[in-house]
Amino acid sequence: MTGVGSYRWVVLAVATVTQASAAFFVQGLGALGVLLQRELGLSAAQLGLLMSAAQLVPLAGLLVAGELLDRYGERWVVGAGAGLVGAALLTGTLAPGYAALLVVLLLAGAGYSTVQPGGSKSVAAWFDSSRRGVAMGVRQAGLPLGAALASASLPAVGAAFGWRATLGAGGVVALAGAVLFAATYRPPPASDRKTGTADDRKSGSRRSLLWNTALACGVALIAVQCGIGLLTVLHLHDKAGLSPARAALVLVAAQGAGVAGRILLAALSDRRRTRNRQSVVTVSMLAVLGALILLMTPAGWSPIVATAAFVWLGFFGIGWYGPWVALVTEAAPPGRTGFALGLAMAVNQVAIVLVPPVLGLLRDTSGGFVAPWGLLAALIAAALVTQMARTTGGGVPRSRSRTRTTSLDPRPGGR
Repeated sequence: MTGVGSYRWVVLAVATVTQASAAFFVQGLGALGVLLQRELGLSAAQLGLLMSAAQLVPLAGLLVAGELLDRYGERWVVGAGAGLVGAALLTGTLAPGYAALLVVLLLAGAGYSTVQPGGSKSVAAWFDSSRRGVAMGVRQAGLPLGAALASASLPAVGAAFGWRATLGAGGVVALAGAVLFAATYRPPPASDRKTGTADDRKSGSRRSLLWNTALACGVALIAVQCGIGLLTVLHLHDKAGLSPARAALVLVAAQGAGVAGRILLAALSDRRRTRNRQSVVTVSMLAVLGALILLMTPAGWSPIVATAAFVWLGFFGIGWYGPWVALVTEAAPPGRTGFALGLAMAVNQVAIVLVPPVLGLLRDTSGGFVAPWGLLAALIAAALVTQMARTTGGGVPRSRSRTRTTSLDPRPGGR
């Protein structure tokens, strides 16, 4: 293997570690739910708002990050963003209470805006479509990996030193990832850039159909991912009678299953690329829907059944992201990968911001978990129906399909 060929695996490893380090604290907030509720006197809705705070700025930040990545490349944009995450969290060790913690997480979210699309763009540049799915899956496994490591360690840090110490730990980890990426990453030579095979470069209407289908699925599944982070520990503690420590371990197992899912499902999607990526995402939605329905029944109150359901939910409800990102990348117009990733992730970001406080509010007002799990099940069902409608409508005449699809390029005249 040539030096250039070997270096792509270094890029993959560095992008994965940077993703894990930047996501470490924010994705570990769910495991800190019981601790934060006790020490800060928070309701479930306030806890959900706390989780949304870090995701608010990326609503616009992801679009800006996508443009910056297309103009200036990944190295310094991602490095600076991950560095801002670390600096904000370290500053958060001085936060006097809940309101200040919200501000800290808003700043961290601004930096995190560059990490998701930047890491994905760096991997897409180094891997062609025959290996892009598994590469994206490994890289996207960084998020649940960071969440699992945080869930395994941050509750112990918080119990021993207080909730402010968890921010300090998260800040150090994020800064380490920023330095690693900036010091290691280099773009591929111009002649070696992976812009897609002839099979990837479909017609504009085909790209738009893939794009719209991916958006419909992504919003529903990212909502489920938020629900896993927010409600797993609370459900297991309140309904299944597990201690906070044991419930956090189940969340770790679910996130670990998500790591495996992101790799295995993405590898499966590489076999027939675009068409198979859609199938893998659809199967993930069906599997998620079954687990959500189970958690809404009395069987979901059993410690054994609930634990198995959350691990299953983790595999599919977190694992879907690898093939989905590869699908979005291949639907992007040439030279606009950063923008397409930023836009798709910004759309998902709406759900990331809105869903946790809504789920928390449903939990508080209903006094149970049927309502929040039911809302997520309804979103998945709606996405499945939307996907079927758009797929079966893909054969409409080109003149009609143009009025129903979404352009990926903001410039006049589209692509």
